[in-house]
Amino acid sequence: MTGLRLTTWPVVVGIIAISFATTAFAIPAASWLSMAAISLACGVAALSLMAGSAILGGRWGWVEGAFGGLDRVYTVHKWLGIYALALASIHLMFKADLRGWDTAAILVLPSDWARLARQASFVGLMLIAVLALNRNISYGVWRWWHRLSGPIFLVVVVHWLSIKSPIVLGSPAGLWLAALASLAVLAALWKLTLYPFLGRHAEYRVVEVVDGGSAVQIDLLPTGRGIDFKPGQFGFLRMKAQGLREPHPFTIAAAGSDDGRLSFVIRSLGDFTARLVADVRVGMRAEVHAPFGRFTRAVGADREIWVAGGVGISPFIAWMNDAGAGGFDRVTLFYFYTPGRGFPSVESLQAMADACGVKLVPVPNGPTTESFKQRFSEVVLQGDPAALDIAVCGPSGLADAVGALAAKTGLSPRYIRREQFAFR
Repeated sequence: MTGLRLTTWPVVVGIIAISFATTAFAIPAASWLSMAAISLACGVAALSLMAGSAILGGRWGWVEGAFGGLDRVYTVHKWLGIYALALASIHLMFKADLRGWDTAAILVLPSDWARLARQASFVGLMLIAVLALNRNISYGVWRWWHRLSGPIFLVVVVHWLSIKSPIVLGSPAGLWLAALASLAVLAALWKLTLYPFLGRHAEYRVVEVVDGGSAVQIDLLPTGRGIDFKPGQFGFLRMKAQGLREPHPFTIAAAGSDDGRLSFVIRSLGDFTARLVADVRVGMRAEVHAPFGRFTRAVGADREIWVAGGVGISPFIAWMNDAGAGGFDRVTLFYFYTPGRGFPSVESLQAMADACGVKLVPVPNGPTTESFKQRFSEVVLQGDPAALDIAVCGPSGLADAVGALAAKTGLSPRYIRREQFAFR
C-alpha cells in the first residue's frame, strides 16, 4: 500500500476552505451569507487556486515528493485551474462589494486600468483553461499557449491589488493571498527562465533505434555525465533536431547501467510522436530532463501483479532489466496489447520475462474478457491481500477496470499503484 500523499480533492477543498475562512475575517459577520460576500470569497479562492496551480507547475522537487510523483502533480495542477475558472465565473457574475463595507485598493491605479485588469484576468484564465482541456490542439501549440499562464497570473494579481476591497494586505486573507502569489511568481520565474539551465538534465546521443512500425525503441548514451535514476521513472526528452525540439515526457525503459544508457519506447500517438517515430536517427543529439515520478518497484511485497497497456509496458521493462533487484519469481505481468501492433513484441517480452523469472500473461484483448478476470482473480486470492502489490501503467480505462476487478475480490483500490498515463 502506498504512503499518505496529497491528492486532488483535499488540495482543492483545502484551498477553497482557507480562502472562504480568511475572507470571513475581513467582512462583518452579518454579511457572510450575502451574494457580495460569496462573490468576494470566490474571487479569493480563484486567485488562490491559480497560485496553487502555478506553484505545482514549477517542477520543484519538494512538490513532487508531497504528491508522490510529477504525473500526479500535473493532474492536480489541471484541476486547480478548472476550479479556479468556475469560481472566477461566480466572482464575475456578482459584485464583490456591499454598502457598509470599508473598502480600499492596495495598489491605486486609474479606474480604466483597474477595469481592464479585471476583465483581462478572467478572459486569460478562461483561455488557458479551455486550451488545457482541448485535446484537439497539437502539443506544440498547447505548450506555447500554456506558457502564457504565468503572465496571465500576474494580471490576476494586479486585479486583486487594484480593486477596491475590504481585504487589506495585513489581514488573514491578504497574508494568505500574498504568500501564495509570491510562491507562484517564484515558481513561474523558475520554470520559464532558470529551469531550462539549472534543472536536472544531461545531453545524450542516439546510439540505436529499433523500428517497430508505429513505435520505436530509442537508446541513448550520455555525451558527458549522465543522469542517475531509478527503474520506472520518466524524463522529458527533447531532440536537438529540426521539428523534434518539443520536450515530451516518456518513461525510461531501462535500468541503471555502467555506461549511463537510457532507453525510451515511443508509440506514434499524435503529431509529434508520429514525427519522432518516423524521423529519429542514430547520431542525433538529445537533452533529457530527469528523473521524475515515483512509480518504482515495491519493496517488501510477498507477491506482485504488474499490469501494462501498450507503451505502459516501459516501466516494467526497466524493472525486469534491474538484475540486482531479485524476487521476480513472485511477479505476474499482464500485458495488454493490440495484435500486430505490440511493441516490443510478445516474443521479446517473453524472453525478458523468462530470463528473470517473471510470469508473463499476454492479453490480446481488453480487461473485460473472462480469461483475464479469472486469471487476475486467481493471483489476487493466492495469499494475503495485504502482502500483495498491484502496479498499473496504461490508459485510464485499463487502470479503472483493474481497480473494479480488484474490488470484486475484496481488495481495496488503495492497494493499487498507478502511473498517470497522460499529462493532458
